[in-house]
Amino acid sequence: MGKLFGTNGVRGVANIDLTPEMVFHLGRAAGYVLVKGKKRGKIIIGKDTRLSGDMLEAAIISGICSVGSDALKVDVLPTPAISFLTKEIKADAGIMISASHNPMEDNGIKFFDQEGFKLKKRVEERIEEFVFEKRSNLPSAEGIKIGKVFTLQEAKEKYLNYLKDKALTNYKGIKVVIDCANGAASETAPQIFKKLGAKTIVLNSQADGTNINLRCGSLFPEVVVRKVLSQQADIGLSFDGDADRVILIDERGKVLDGDHILTILGSALKERGELKNDLIVTTLMSNLGLEKALLRKGIQLIRTPVGDKNVVAEMKKREAILGGEQAGHIIFLNYNPCGDGILTSLEIINLMVEQNLPLSKLAGKLKKLPQVLINLRVKNKGDFEKVKGIKKIIKEAEREEGVGRVLVRPSGTEPIIRIMVEGKGKEKIKKVAQELAEKMEGEL
Repeated sequence: MGKLFGTNGVRGVANIDLTPEMVFHLGRAAGYVLVKGKKRGKIIIGKDTRLSGDMLEAAIISGICSVGSDALKVDVLPTPAISFLTKEIKADAGIMISASHNPMEDNGIKFFDQEGFKLKKRVEERIEEFVFEKRSNLPSAEGIKIGKVFTLQEAKEKYLNYLKDKALTNYKGIKVVIDCANGAASETAPQIFKKLGAKTIVLNSQADGTNINLRCGSLFPEVVVRKVLSQQADIGLSFDGDADRVILIDERGKVLDGDHILTILGSALKERGELKNDLIVTTLMSNLGLEKALLRKGIQLIRTPVGDKNVVAEMKKREAILGGEQAGHIIFLNYNPCGDGILTSLEIINLMVEQNLPLSKLAGKLKKLPQVLINLRVKNKGDFEKVKGIKKIIKEAEREEGVGRVLVRPSGTEPIIRIMVEGKGKEKIKKVAQELAEKMEGEL
């Protein structure tokens, strides 16, 4: 059986890996599996601003309608809006067409179940089974049984109202710089902050289909750093292409990632007695400094493999309400089971207003250990550990003096092996990481 799903849905180069033909069959399989035998299911479909979005939207809608389910289009909205709306309007499933922080050539399909959660592995495998092996077993609707396409006109307003309800007060007097990455947040992020009364400076919100994530967004926080400093803003927000993550910039121009955000939010919830079970869930990539900072507050840190879906699964298991990733996916399970960059930003600004403190003061509780990340591009990332000599090379790096942790893993979305080295002394661990990458490249 073929393999489609990675750590975050289905992803590839649009019209090369992710062809309309394949997406059509994916739509047929999903339109059948996710409605669980209902005669006429309804599936929400959103997208980011990529040029290929219209093409893939048309293909997946055709597949859904061909098995007798209805498609509810919401056009360009952030990924968390699809998760929220799926549950809000009691749809059978939600689909987001986006490749997140990847360049515009790529695209992807993210699926949500009727509760707004990303799909469990067994459901993904069942969809793959119908795409590759049981394609002929899928029904073909005829006549009046063919699915219809609707546009959910009120979708954006529902999502904005949901966000607005999470703000403690209006943000008059707060100056915010927003980098929308020319992506899915280009309309919704500026609108919500203006609705709340913040003085809003908007960057990279002129999406043309080709400029999503192009030298902007969460992978390029320096864009916002410059503007925060020049405009003397209180906070900067750097979203990725589908706005399920955010990187913050404080009023001094310091970049704050998901580890900082979890420290700020976790500490506040603990102090208010609202952090259920006194624990936070994150991934193996989070800095050891986060673990130490939370421990001082009496908060336990639980780690999972990389991927927000893994974080959410562990949160459900442990009954945690707060979790996330270093990359800026922050999950508030009481609100929505999907990372939401805009919601995270609102929660941070709520604390700034509530405690009457600048962001730099809120973030001062975390002292991170130096951490170096190298992306090693390879032709085949699968089973790299089975290559002769790789395990020995990694173990040698772990034994280097001053090295605390070494993590080597394949990317779930790109042909890349990610190498992370953490420890004492930036130059030392940088040297170890570079030597490790060079040795691995030689073996691979």
